[in-house]
Amino acid sequence: MKFLRRFLLAFFAWSALLGTAAVHAQQAPVAGPKVLALYDASSGTEWDKMGQAYAIMLRNLLGHFNATVDLQPVGSYTAGKVNNYDATFYLGALYDHPLPPAFLADAATTTKTLVWFKYNIWQLAWNSSYNFQANRGMAFHGLRGLNAVPSAANPAPGFFDTVKYKGLDFVKYYTWDAARNIVNADPDLGITAVTDPAKASVVVPVANPKTAETAPYIVRSGNFWYVADLPLSFIGPRDRYLVFSDLLHDMLGINHAEVHHAMVRLEDVGALVSVQAMKTLSDYLAARKVPYSIAAIPQYVDSLGAYNGGVPMTVPLSQATNLKKSLDYAVARGAEIVMHGYTHQYGKMKNPHTGVSGDDYEFWNIVDNKPPAEDSVEWVRGRLSAGLTDLRANGYHPVAWEMPHYHGSAIANRTASTLFATTYQRVVYYTADKPNFYAATAKDFSMGQIFPYVVHKDYYGQRILPENLGNIEYDISTIDPTSNYNYTADDLITNAKYAKAVRDGFASFFFHPFWLEPELGVPGFEDFKKTVEGISQLGYTWIAPSKLP
Repeated sequence: MKFLRRFLLAFFAWSALLGTAAVHAQQAPVAGPKVLALYDASSGTEWDKMGQAYAIMLRNLLGHFNATVDLQPVGSYTAGKVNNYDATFYLGALYDHPLPPAFLADAATTTKTLVWFKYNIWQLAWNSSYNFQANRGMAFHGLRGLNAVPSAANPAPGFFDTVKYKGLDFVKYYTWDAARNIVNADPDLGITAVTDPAKASVVVPVANPKTAETAPYIVRSGNFWYVADLPLSFIGPRDRYLVFSDLLHDMLGINHAEVHHAMVRLEDVGALVSVQAMKTLSDYLAARKVPYSIAAIPQYVDSLGAYNGGVPMTVPLSQATNLKKSLDYAVARGAEIVMHGYTHQYGKMKNPHTGVSGDDYEFWNIVDNKPPAEDSVEWVRGRLSAGLTDLRANGYHPVAWEMPHYHGSAIANRTASTLFATTYQRVVYYTADKPNFYAATAKDFSMGQIFPYVVHKDYYGQRILPENLGNIEYDISTIDPTSNYNYTADDLITNAKYAKAVRDGFASFFFHPFWLEPELGVPGFEDFKKTVEGISQLGYTWIAPSKLP
């Protein structure tokens, strides 16, 4: 069988079956704060929707706090609007984007919480009519980016990339594509200074290791916060994104208790799964009293016969002997089922690999980077309903949904939320339901987002359980050229250490049972045990998906 790499470490931002009740409906959360998220929306450039993309990501994090969030372009702001909200966030994503005088005037005087990100603060701080420095006790000095232009001799010249928080260094992502001379990073930083310690303070510093400089990363002056960059860009499991995710508690005045849960999920479990591998993993987890879940694929399809000598093959759940034995054994030992797509592949095409369940995307045409041709509420609902029918008819009752490869259309995500009260995954979001990523101007953006904690309601209406650590991978390119990446137990444990900086942060990972298959020659089981034990030693409490409030 082919062992495809299914690793999503870092994302870059640029009741009745056919009724309306959702699976395992949760109690409605208590209402949270009312929040206004303002973003830059230019006109006539390819970056017009970038601010909206960041606003969607912010709105998702605010879902952890049961917030009611209104998203609005800052250009349509009207005087006094901040007073209608408990907190306002302005995402300065576009350099020198003109801000309405009404917003600047309110930003200078409001007594409500205002959080300002990155760009355009100079329109407030350098306009003497607003008395910014005198009122806020801080000054804005300008922007800093890369220390130098990257070159072959100096490919990583450095910038303010190391955010210091709770004894850890959260490092901003950076790569330089020398062949194309493209920097993949977000190095710009707004440089501020506290001028009156009685009014302002540095909450979090940031360092520039190459120049040995430090600067404020997050500054607070009463109800006013300034975040020196956009911590929603180029996010990962050890990124300053986690610092912001934690400090959202303080910005909103909602101090959740310090509690750290861990979750583990056995991934891509379909008709051809090894019963012995599943038994080994289930026995280990049960012996350690570690709750776990299984991402099950109800129907196996090899649409092109890739693993069957060129002969297409379909195995319905009723005939999937290995899968049913594995699930029955695990459920008897406390495992919970997560429905992981219906077939976890799309039609009779390589999307993009083999057309086989577990290998390919189901609700996104990844080859052409667009929704499937059939994309509609009816089509998605039909596939999800079919999967639920199969699982239930065979005695399995899924507690959550997981999108294949975490990547489905906007319609697919919204439709899933009507059938499943809980989604357990990372999520890809879009700035349009039918996105155009190739427009010369006002192009759409997609952005993948990981979550450090439970999001009670995201942009698509989903309740999200986090998967934030990644998964163990091995370079077995001599067997499968697409599996050419090593990601170790130590990497996952380190990610869990960083996740604990969030006061109610999770350590949640998944594992492919095929790594236990002897012909691969990898220490899959030993590394799986090492990961579970390492996370336990960090003080996390293991929990089943259905037990989370």
